[in-house]
Amino acid sequence: MTNKRNFDVLHDGTINKSVGFTKSEREVLGLQGLLPHSIASQDLQVSRVMASIRRKGFDIERYILLSSLQDRNEKLFYRVVIDHIEEIMPLIYTPTVGEACKEFSQIFRAPKGFYITPDDKGEITKILDNWPEKDIRVIVVTDGQRILGLGDLGANGMGIPIGKLALYTACAGILPHQCLPVMLDVGTNNGEILEDVLYLGYPKKRLQGQVYLDLVDEFVQAVQQKYPRALIQFEDFLTPNAYGLLNKYKNQILCFNDDIQGTATVALAGVYASSRITNRSFADLKIMFLGAGSAATGIADLMVKALEAEGLTTTEARKRLWFVDIEGLVVASRSDLMEHNLPYAHKHARLNFLEAIDSIRPHVLIGATGAPGTFTEEIVARMADINDRPVIFALSNPTSKAECTAEQAYTWSQGRAVFTSGSPFKPVHYEGNVFRPGQGNNAYVFPGLGLGAIMSDASIIPDELFLEAAFTLSQLVTIQDISEGALYPRLTEIRAISLEIAVAVAEKAYELGIAGNQRPKDLRTYIEEYMFDPRY
Repeated sequence: MTNKRNFDVLHDGTINKSVGFTKSEREVLGLQGLLPHSIASQDLQVSRVMASIRRKGFDIERYILLSSLQDRNEKLFYRVVIDHIEEIMPLIYTPTVGEACKEFSQIFRAPKGFYITPDDKGEITKILDNWPEKDIRVIVVTDGQRILGLGDLGANGMGIPIGKLALYTACAGILPHQCLPVMLDVGTNNGEILEDVLYLGYPKKRLQGQVYLDLVDEFVQAVQQKYPRALIQFEDFLTPNAYGLLNKYKNQILCFNDDIQGTATVALAGVYASSRITNRSFADLKIMFLGAGSAATGIADLMVKALEAEGLTTTEARKRLWFVDIEGLVVASRSDLMEHNLPYAHKHARLNFLEAIDSIRPHVLIGATGAPGTFTEEIVARMADINDRPVIFALSNPTSKAECTAEQAYTWSQGRAVFTSGSPFKPVHYEGNVFRPGQGNNAYVFPGLGLGAIMSDASIIPDELFLEAAFTLSQLVTIQDISEGALYPRLTEIRAISLEIAVAVAEKAYELGIAGNQRPKDLRTYIEEYMFDPRY
């Protein structure tokens, strides 16, 4: 029971239950006269919130409502998210979070998270003392330079860490007070934002080069000192920085990059599951990527590890994976490639996208471009010409950035596409069939992965843990899911899914000898008993 009383209770979102306080609780906490007479169950409160959400005319209004609810009644917020996950997730994360980030300074209501600017250089460890919670286990950090497919949003990108951590709690039960959203507010090169008088961020051009890297390193080292058991999730960094930071820290500290490794894990799980529809062995697949940035290359890198586990050599595995970017097929003769593209630059003639499909004849097409409509009718039809069941992944988000829609994929392939996307699409009716395109949402993986890592007190997150998570997720796809064309389980099962992934990841951490604690006799119960329960 809290020591707080009166309005201090009602103004503390971590303990407030509003009209859910019982008569005896109202007496003990000094709430008599401060609340209406009626006592409402949490279920009734959930119904009231959902009615309010559905009355709103725009998703951004629904986002603001939910954000305010999270501030004033944390447990009710998470009950709403968990009980109505398919309806609420698109409101607190993609696609609505993209709009919320663009309007972050305009819709700002109450501070959430921790901001670090270049003015804090040399003081980061000290100012972290201002954060009230000391037992932090998960940190999501961004510098706002590549928010979803929207580009450089500066400090407005804080909506991403806030949203991701809400999913950590809702989907995997990470305790809310153990979560810390961080914005490395190092400026922005977005002129429109800098000219906005309402912009709340550091109003200068973006910090770059060694001074930028030094600030990031100071933050990372400060976390090791203040929160030595915390997992750091890097989010929405520009590709060169994303890879540079991941490569620097992944073998030193407990961290991962969700855009690179989380996306890769979800995509790999989807490809594993697609083999149950196409009846083609994973080891025999040829896969083509449209887009050669951090997300696409991260998927390929993990697929190389997965193919090696199937018995292929590294060279053989890479030859199964092909890339097309804005300049055409990624081939060895090109001189404009970035370092992370070079392992996939095969000896081949230079071709455009359609020519590359004709020549390579891929079984799986994965889009991670941020460029809407790049999977045209001609492209999808050509994939359907060379495959009985063409596998089409349109992973770019938000929805407005998808390479094609679900309806387009099914229509242009005469209902034969095995389709998934990064943002949600409604079921599609085509010639008497109903297809439910499962969303390849990173929320299937990162919450459970993080839960497994922190419960085993892992020191690092090697590739083996991502492979374990991908395989576990693919095995949770049911016969019913497959019959509906879905490559992922229903989001309504996300808490159970996260638990299964957490157990598998923790088991692998113990097996690899990277766990920092002794394995409990009943690992599943140990993890399950930790998970946050938002019920009053």
